[in-house]
Amino acid sequence: MTVMRHLTILGSTGSIGENTLDVVARHSDRFRVIALTANENVNKIFAQCQRFRPQYAVMLDAISAEQLEKKLRAAGIDTQVWAGIESLERVASLSEVDTVMAAIVGAAGIRPTIAAARSGKKVLLANKETLVMAGRIFMDIVKQCRAILLPIDSEHNAIYQSLPRHFSGDLASSGVRRILLTASGGPFRRLTLSDLNYVTPEQACAHPNWVMGRKISVDSATMMNKGLEVIEAHWLFDAVSDKIQVVIHPESVIHSMVEYIDGSVLAQLGNPDMRTPIAHALSYPERMESGVKSLDIFEIAQLNFEAPDFARFPCLRLAYEALSAGGNMPAVLNAANEVAVESFLAGQMPFTAIPVMIEQVLQAISRTEIATLDDVLTADSMARDVAREWLACQA
Repeated sequence: MTVMRHLTILGSTGSIGENTLDVVARHSDRFRVIALTANENVNKIFAQCQRFRPQYAVMLDAISAEQLEKKLRAAGIDTQVWAGIESLERVASLSEVDTVMAAIVGAAGIRPTIAAARSGKKVLLANKETLVMAGRIFMDIVKQCRAILLPIDSEHNAIYQSLPRHFSGDLASSGVRRILLTASGGPFRRLTLSDLNYVTPEQACAHPNWVMGRKISVDSATMMNKGLEVIEAHWLFDAVSDKIQVVIHPESVIHSMVEYIDGSVLAQLGNPDMRTPIAHALSYPERMESGVKSLDIFEIAQLNFEAPDFARFPCLRLAYEALSAGGNMPAVLNAANEVAVESFLAGQMPFTAIPVMIEQVLQAISRTEIATLDDVLTADSMARDVAREWLACQA
């Protein structure tokens, strides 16, 4: 008999949240939405509340919460509305919730994601920052509290599917030689280096294969997205950096691969649609329909691969360096990147200045060890301050 799963979706108005609700709507007999959360997109979460009738809705922004509550009351919907980061943590750890989709973008998602793990939930992890900034802290909590952790990034989900069913957490003892992390190369894979100076935010956000938010689209264009995924893979699969090889694969059909010591390479293939990893994680260890169309290998006809060029994609190099340095450096890298991307999207600096700012911030801040979440948040805040100071000096 199918067990009814009870969900909290952290970040329900983003692309991952919307795709999650699309999959859930196809299986109303298997899933009930208990809580939805957003930052300040009142109209979108209101429409979601109309359809899914959650018990709770949380807005990070207090004014937006007031607006949502008024709209819900006027519509006769009795969803309780809460506000603030503490409320995000609260709905992530509700006793009636067993599964949490952690899809809040940025550092704001760390605390509620950790709260879900601390409560022993099944955590579907789409928030990169939790692992990038607080990887050791988070993974220790997952183990201590016996949470179930399933990756949602298409690449990490592909690796998870390609590893042995009962992966021990150690690559060598599982017969794994290395992880092959695929990347599309983004929209500027063939653009001349000089032309990168003139890239606009609109061009950077026009990903050739995936439909994503603006921030993650820019990260894909700089390949910082892949650099952050290298750091994630390190924590998820206990893999040292030289066991994680980035492979540019423009078609985005092979989502990642695992090479075994006997020479076998297992790959997970599929159309570039986030509903596939979402459906896999929601139904794990079973399988269920996701709404994704079948892969037509005859239409694809060929698959291409190439090594990444660090001169074209310096953000990828910086991510590997931050991972090797350890300590607070991945958190500094992430924070500096968030400020850099935000500044580029606001028209305050050119596309090519993104890695320049990040490298300057990494060089300006001394490496320290990370022992607590406060250490992580301190590194994040310091890096943001240094990044903004650097930007002000360029004006």
